[in-house]
Amino acid sequence: MTTRILVIVMTALLALYLAVVGVLAVRLLTVDDTVVRIMGVALIVLPLIGLWALVAELLFGLRTQKLGAIVQADGDLPADTLPLRPSGRPVRSAADADFPRYRSAVESDPGNWKAWFRLGLAYDACGDRRRARSSVRRAIALHRDAVA
Repeated sequence: MTTRILVIVMTALLALYLAVVGVLAVRLLTVDDTVVRIMGVALIVLPLIGLWALVAELLFGLRTQKLGAIVQADGDLPADTLPLRPSGRPVRSAADADFPRYRSAVESDPGNWKAWFRLGLAYDACGDRRRARSSVRRAIALHRDAVA
């Protein structure tokens, strides 16, 4: 629940930022100076890129949460038996030792979205966020194809 509240607060702050910058951009576009107008255009384009990134991240989070709920309801979530550091993150060596099981599951059935989702969780436990997100994206795409 805390994460959801933080996401709502951050989204609201970004929306406020976009509104303020939008007003400033419109003011800059009305000035009779080319450099100032270019700054106004940049103040429109850059926040739009930020808005696109925010929407993409929110959709990724919602889709990940949906897949996680399905996997949990099916009883297919990996057991949470890894030892944890004081920060709450899994001990890297234990996660690394557990990782090959999830990688081999994906290698044996590359079309299984649940295997890809679990591989993403394993990558995350190992501290490799980039590959974790990539695996979960693959799981989302495979799930979408399976539903369609």
